[in-house]
Amino acid sequence: MNTTNKLHNEIKELYQTVKMLRSDKGCPWDKKQTSESLAQYLLQETYEVLESIDNKGKNLKEELGDLLFQILFQSVIAEENKEFDFVEIIKSLKEKLIDRHPHVFQEKYKELNFIEADIETVSY
Repeated sequence: MNTTNKLHNEIKELYQTVKMLRSDKGCPWDKKQTSESLAQYLLQETYEVLESIDNKGKNLKEELGDLLFQILFQSVIAEENKEFDFVEIIKSLKEKLIDRHPHVFQEKYKELNFIEADIETVSY
């Protein structure tokens, strides 16, 4: 299985795991949480990521996972409230990254970069 398929499967399973926590068969504590009640944990996990970075990346993988869980948790709550879902978050982020980096993603800017590179290499 290639890396893209593994990533797709792992993200899908993670998303389903978070949804299960909120389901009727899930965890009572997780089911009663709201965006507002979870805000403190989102902030706490962000600080823990920053602390890990300050400590040369000690436990960074785990701390990033905890932060990702909070993001997924928030997205599942938003989906339940019919506001948006995780796919919309991913699509919105992808579009924002492409819009902010036209020099990478838009062909006309790639052509301009080639022209500028050629101009810089011309000797007079």
